[in-house]
Amino acid sequence: MDFNFELILTVIFLATGAFWLLNRFIVKQSEGLLEFFGSLAPVLGLVLVLRSFIIEPFQIPSLSMVPTLKVGDFILVSKWTYGIRLPVLRTKIIEIDSPERGDVMVFFPPHEDRYFIKRVVGLPGDKIHILNGIVFINGEKMVQTSIDQEPNSPRSVVMSENLGGFNHLMQKRISPTRLSQNYSAIVPEGHYFMMGDNRDNSSDSRTWGPVPEDRIVGKAFARWMFWDKFFSLPTFDRAGKIK
Repeated sequence: MDFNFELILTVIFLATGAFWLLNRFIVKQSEGLLEFFGSLAPVLGLVLVLRSFIIEPFQIPSLSMVPTLKVGDFILVSKWTYGIRLPVLRTKIIEIDSPERGDVMVFFPPHEDRYFIKRVVGLPGDKIHILNGIVFINGEKMVQTSIDQEPNSPRSVVMSENLGGFNHLMQKRISPTRLSQNYSAIVPEGHYFMMGDNRDNSSDSRTWGPVPEDRIVGKAFARWMFWDKFFSLPTFDRAGKIK
């Protein structure tokens, strides 16, 4: 999720807006390039508002959220659930709600400006401990139950995990990798501990730490299309709510 379309769209909108102002109040052309580019400003402005404040689409590029999300899933992300933020600057201007344990969230990790998507596992102040692939939050074991579903890898198993009352699917190695063997952390205030549902194939808070609140982009709430190969047809079999 590397492509910062919001920044590009903002720059283009400001440029076309300048053309619109120039054409309307200074040059006043009824046709030509100046009028054409200026006419794009209202349309781009509407798209910018929709993507920045309401809903933004993304495509899943990696295996880190298998089995919940697969490579090629197109998802919708609510930009207002956790508060209204200014585009590009990401400054929150209206407070609405806070992330909850179990939410699937899009964000910028603390170490780079690149979109990531993971699940909220730890809230501010939580004590996180991971032992042999099992998550403990504030000393309470998050129960995992094996289910009858084919895993992504022959060395893995698909489980149903209860995150303090929120059930979701996850996948882990039969023999846990290093970060799932014995890991502990305390989530600072104003931060969230993020983990991929594909626990042993995910770069997440176990690697680069908890995510600050001001790096949040939005809540992923729905899959609407699946398209993993350029020369194949998109399908809508996986469309539905993200759990």
